[in-house]
Amino acid sequence: MYIYVLISEVDGRFYVGMTKNVENRLKEHNSGKTKSTKGFRPWKLFFSEEFESREIARKREKYLKSGYGKQWIKEKYKRSYSSVG
Repeated sequence: MYIYVLISEVDGRFYVGMTKNVENRLKEHNSGKTKSTKGFRPWKLFFSEEFESREIARKREKYLKSGYGKQWIKEKYKRSYSSVG
């Protein structure tokens, strides 16, 4: 099971989700099949993490959707783009 973080190319917002197939799930988000992300297409994959079980992945997803998790994602984003150049 994977958790994934997408970033909107429209306004830079992040979306956190869980899936068995990240590539297919990204295609679904970009085709407008997901109501909550439809208005912010296109999306690109920022990162994903693989877990041994659905339960462990769900805990990570819940953390990344929390205030602390959102801050962690933003810091990771800043670090990944501030080291370029």
